[in-house]
This record gives sequence, structure tokens and C-alpha cells, in this order.
Amino acid sequence: MTITHTRLSSIFVLDQDQALDFYVGTLGLEVAVDADLGFMRWLTVKVPGDDREILLERPGPPAQDPVTAEEVRALVSKGAGGGWIGFSTDDVDALHSDLVAKGVEITQSPTDMSYGRDMGIRDPFGNNLRIGEIKPLEQLGDWDG
Repeated sequence: MTITHTRLSSIFVLDQDQALDFYVGTLGLEVAVDADLGFMRWLTVKVPGDDREILLERPGPPAQDPVTAEEVRALVSKGAGGGWIGFSTDDVDALHSDLVAKGVEITQSPTDMSYGRDMGIRDPFGNNLRIGEIKPLEQLGDWDG
């Protein structure tokens, strides 16, 4: 047996409705699952056509006790929530213009890198996101990082 692919990852958000508005309404992702499990709301989004889901998880039970959840909320608010998401696009400059017009916080304008061209943004909670046009592996040559 082997692991076959990544299906789910998570990012901490402080308000799931606000996260839904940002990730779906602003970034254009779609809801994969929105279910009340009683002890938590299981809310996942995904890029249309992709099978990988992102859990928009509120800090707290069942994963953390109340004290730890408060510490996680404070870290997320500072942009140090412990994770980030990398998205791909076919036109980072056009997407940059669109996101600027929508008022999204840009942490790095589109920049040429050895692996392609990308930019940084922050979600409403402080999470860092990267969006880029990434070169195919065969074009990366001796890229070391």
C-alpha cells in the first residue's frame, strides 16, 4: 500500500462565513462540503475542477482546547497561523489586477522567480497565500529551492 495523492488540507480561519465570502466570492473557489457535524462545522472549498479540498477550520474543539484555540487565533491574526496555501493561475498579472480591484491585501506584487512568476496575498484573517504561474518541472533545470 502507498499514499496515492493529497485530498485535504486545512487552514485556520476565525469566521467561516467571512472565509466563505473570501475564498468563494473573492478568489472564485467553490464549496465542496458545508456540513454541521454538531461539534463543528465542516466547511471545505476547492478550485473548480480540482479534487483537492481545503478545510476552512475554526480554532477550537475538537482539535484544540479553549486555551490553545485562543493562542492559535492570536497567531493566525499575526499571519503566523502555521500554514499557507499555494495556488496556480495561468495569468498572475491579470489576477493581481483583479484582486487589487477587489481590495485584497497584496503582500508581494507579481515577481519573476526561478520557478516562474508569483505573488503573495493575505486572507482576511492573516493567512499567507501564494498564487503563481509555475514553470513545468522540465523547465526548472537545476533549481535548488
